[in-house]
Formats: sequence, structure tokens, C-alpha cells
Amino acid sequence: MISTAFLFIDLFNPEEIIKWGGLALLLFIIFAETGLFFGFFLPGDSLLFIAGILSDTEYLSINVWLLILLLVICAVAGTCVGYAFGRWAEKYLKRRKENFFYKKRYMDMAQDFYKRYGMMAFILGRFLPIVRTFVPILAGMVRIEFGKFFFFNVVGAAIWIVVMVISGHLLGNMFPSITEHLEIIVAGMVLLTAIPLIISWSRNRSVGKNGTN
Repeated sequence: MISTAFLFIDLFNPEEIIKWGGLALLLFIIFAETGLFFGFFLPGDSLLFIAGILSDTEYLSINVWLLILLLVICAVAGTCVGYAFGRWAEKYLKRRKENFFYKKRYMDMAQDFYKRYGMMAFILGRFLPIVRTFVPILAGMVRIEFGKFFFFNVVGAAIWIVVMVISGHLLGNMFPSITEHLEIIVAGMVLLTAIPLIISWSRNRSVGKNGTN
């Protein structure tokens, strides 16, 4: 029972995902996290960073630029699926009851982010967990013009993936022994990406309290 629990936890550890599932699992997770509403909890940022560190190694024996190309394709495809799902399931999502995978506050967070930044939300939102999953679904629900959405989708995916993967790749080349301390890096990445979400949650909570006073 304990070993099964540890195995489940390892499936959300970017290092273990790459070492266990290789390129195929990496690509699928990036696809799922960028548009399938149940993929919001997947470790996209830290996974890309660790993928950059492990690229051109025994664990991920692929050229870093080819890796980036494949990741961009998967991220764009995942977001387009999210857009199509939001467009198709607009009425269903509005009346759907909340569960572990779907929380109304996640959609509200994406909506607030889009209202604040407009189409730039599809670029800036790539760097925010939850937001990058639900913004494309919201785009489909409000029926944003697909051509405009697709352009910002591609630009956002390219910037996000290049920044995260190349940062990890350069760090791995500068400090080859860093692969021995990936757990610390993953923990740091999780904390770093959580900061904007905590700020956004605190701001929304304050606005909600002021609105009820």
C-alpha cells in the first residue's frame, strides 16, 4: 500500500516522469496540461525545466531544439483542443457541478486574467498553472475569433517552452552535477510558480470581501 502511494507521488515528480515515461509521456503531459480541464494539476513548468536539464542525456536522448519543436506542437494542439472543448461544452460547463477536476473558481481566475490582459493572457498565462489550462477553454466559451486566438496561442507556447527548456538546458550544461539535486530544483520551481497564484487568489479574495461589505 505504501509503495503504491509513493509510486503515485512519483508520477507527479518531473524527474520521475521523464525517467519513467521518456519523451512520449513528457509530450502527452504538456498536451494535457495546456487545454484538458483535468490536466490543471500536472507539473508543466518544472517538467519543461527538468526536460531542458536532461535533454541530450541518457534519460532524454533528443536534441534540445527538436525537443522544443515537438513540445510547442503539443502545447499548441492541447490549447486548440481546450478551445474546441470550451466552444462545444459552453452550456454544459456553466451548469456543471464542481468536483476535484472542475472548480468554478478556476474558470473565474482565468476570466479575471483575460479581462486584465486581453489577448496577452494567452502569452502571459502560459507561465501560470491553472490559468494556462482554463484560459483556452474560456476562449472557446466566449467564442474568441479562432484566427486571433491561434496566433497568440502559438506565440505564447513558443515563448513559454523556449524560456523554460533553454533555461534548464543551459543550467545543465553549466553545472553537469546538477542532475544529482533535481529534487531541490523541482521544489523551488513549484514554490516559484505558486507565488503568482497566491497573489491572484489573495487579490480576488480581497475584492470579494470588499464587494460584500
